[in-house]
Amino acid sequence: MSMTEALDPKTCSIERLVTVRADVDKVVAGVKTAARRNGRYADPGEVMEMDGHRFVVERVYRQSLGDMTDEHARQEGFDTLERYKEYIVSMHRGMKWLPHMNVWVHEFKKLDDAD
Repeated sequence: MSMTEALDPKTCSIERLVTVRADVDKVVAGVKTAARRNGRYADPGEVMEMDGHRFVVERVYRQSLGDMTDEHARQEGFDTLERYKEYIVSMHRGMKWLPHMNVWVHEFKKLDDAD
């Protein structure tokens, strides 16, 4: 998807993008810098708050699970793609890792305290 291509309507709110405590801790620590979801939870430029810290969504785009690499898994806070796969499948009962499945990627960064 190009940066100028229109995005589908949001299917959920940014407050629901990262809710699992372990993931929130990874975001606050700067270890998790992206969240992949079936739906679109945020627009580029939108700000989310976690534990008194603010994070701005920089990019939102589609990606197939089959295109994910270890580097993408590191964005999610995992050492390897295999560990990320295990985590995601364990979080969603009955889910199978389907390489052709498309997800929405939300990339974000911490805002300086002065922002």
